[in-house]
Amino acid sequence: MTKIYAWAAGGLVAAMLGAFAVMVAFDSRGMEFAHCAGGAVGGDIGGPFTLVSETGETVTSADVLTEPSLIYFGYTFCPDVCPMDMARNADAVALLETRGHMVAPIFISVDPKRDTPEVLADFTDNLHDRMIGLTGNEEQVRRAAQAYKAFYDLHDEGDDEFYLVDHSTMTYLILPGHGFVDFFRRDTTPEEMADRVACFVDTSF
Repeated sequence: MTKIYAWAAGGLVAAMLGAFAVMVAFDSRGMEFAHCAGGAVGGDIGGPFTLVSETGETVTSADVLTEPSLIYFGYTFCPDVCPMDMARNADAVALLETRGHMVAPIFISVDPKRDTPEVLADFTDNLHDRMIGLTGNEEQVRRAAQAYKAFYDLHDEGDDEFYLVDHSTMTYLILPGHGFVDFFRRDTTPEEMADRVACFVDTSF
């Protein structure tokens, strides 16, 4: 039980650190999207990355971010947080599709040791048929996470194959031609996410 409580406390700290890391990077939002977002946005969130897709191909951010995208950093062995958050993202994407907006749900693993392309494909296929899973080597993952100010800490000690990972839980909205424009916390509902994303997409075109 001690291990579980320690993980829960660590997860809370990670979420708080992740939120802080995102918020301190925000400056002010351009007036174009001021009516769409839920908080102050700006700063140097996002950037180019090179990772490995769930089909085993090396891809860049330019290859992947070709349409409005929702990016989440997590890992497939996550007991509850990641599956719940990604299910929420998938529900929002489905709602957006009924409104005529195609948005890509993207899952970037921070646990490349266990999350092989095959493992990622199984995880994403169970959530949404258009969900994209990305992994890479440790350096590629680290660089991608740093670009998005995403926090993670692997508790990979010894031979424990069931180790856990503390990580931030933000979902980032990326628009082609604009880059990062907004983020969503865990308490955002699928309906709220869909409404805000639709506002950004409608305003950007």
